[in-house]
Amino acid sequence: MSKRFNRPSRSAVIPLAAVSALVAGAALTGCGQQRDSSVYTVLNSSTDETYHRWDAQAMARCSRRLGVTVEQQSVPAAQVMTKALRMASSRSLPDIVQFDASEMPTFAEAGGLVDLRTLGLGTEDIPRGIVNFGSYKGTYYGAARSVNTLALFYNKDVLHRAGLKVPATWAELRETAKKLTRGKRYGLALSAGGAEDGVFQFTPFMWSNGGDETRLDGPKVVQALDYWKSLLKDGSLSKSTVGWTQADVNDQFMAGNAAMMINGPWQVETLNTDKSLHWGIARIPVPRAGDKSVGPLGGAVLTVPNTGDRRRERMAGKIVACLAGEKEQLTYALNSWMVPANEKAAAVWRKRVPELDALADQVATARSRTARLGAGWTGVSLALQSAFQSALTGQSSQAALQRAQQRATSGN
Repeated sequence: MSKRFNRPSRSAVIPLAAVSALVAGAALTGCGQQRDSSVYTVLNSSTDETYHRWDAQAMARCSRRLGVTVEQQSVPAAQVMTKALRMASSRSLPDIVQFDASEMPTFAEAGGLVDLRTLGLGTEDIPRGIVNFGSYKGTYYGAARSVNTLALFYNKDVLHRAGLKVPATWAELRETAKKLTRGKRYGLALSAGGAEDGVFQFTPFMWSNGGDETRLDGPKVVQALDYWKSLLKDGSLSKSTVGWTQADVNDQFMAGNAAMMINGPWQVETLNTDKSLHWGIARIPVPRAGDKSVGPLGGAVLTVPNTGDRRRERMAGKIVACLAGEKEQLTYALNSWMVPANEKAAAVWRKRVPELDALADQVATARSRTARLGAGWTGVSLALQSAFQSALTGQSSQAALQRAQQRATSGN
């Protein structure tokens, strides 16, 4: 996923039974291969040159602090799970795996991860939502260095020329998007593509409206999808929305083909390359004034695989504690434009990047996609992806979501 690895990844869907068999075998038989006792490996998705360099620098600092060598092995985000499973099957699991948080429950459910609290990692300065983000069934398996969520990005110049304020409710967003749609420019761009990107972008509308992933055909979820359909009917969204990723959405916004967009902070570095583009961010509009804007927490978590080698696991825990410590979090977040998971680091971050203050506010009310369903989220995500494609190309939202609920329940 390149430098955008903190957005939702397109992960391979792997049966839990297969995961369980592989990770159980790895834990029962130990590491399998003889390793250098002073070299520790982190499997991550930092394939982009800048992220790889930032991680290398952080690992070098932690190496010096702990007296060991920490190296990273980077693969594309969609391959982290399959790579970890291959390594488990050959009993060569790395000491630390950085999973997308939506993938972590699958490995945890199979017994493949160590409780970080048993390795000395505390959660005192981490908001409850972010602790839950790295937890499965109440056990803290994944430490986040930074988190992200979605926000409403808008072109300041376009809104100013139109004499319009930044919308805060669904009604205002619909009306503003309609007024800003002119010629080749759409009022709003968002991703409704048939992948996790689209589901990630739908959750703020579903959750802020009181919808629930445990009942996809519930009236609040139907209303949220109907709202998306209304924007499409107005002509405020491009018909290509059903095929766009979040990167595509950002490209449209930067090209002047959209006055507003739903997107995340992983786009900021690219947005800032165009000095003539004056953009701002706000919370994602809510159904009614006074409602809470609830977005999805995104990002990755550092985990320690259960290899059976307790000595190495303890040192791996110290490495995770260093990489996810307050100082390293702030450095990483300032580089990547993400929000630090640690409350003290986040307070400093707000002062350093005040233009992203609304993003920190949105993170404060965000929640994990897997908080309620754990490893079952994958099935719901796939079902929703299919529903978007059907509903936005003609089928009723009710019918599309009834089918999605059936798919999520049956697994077909």
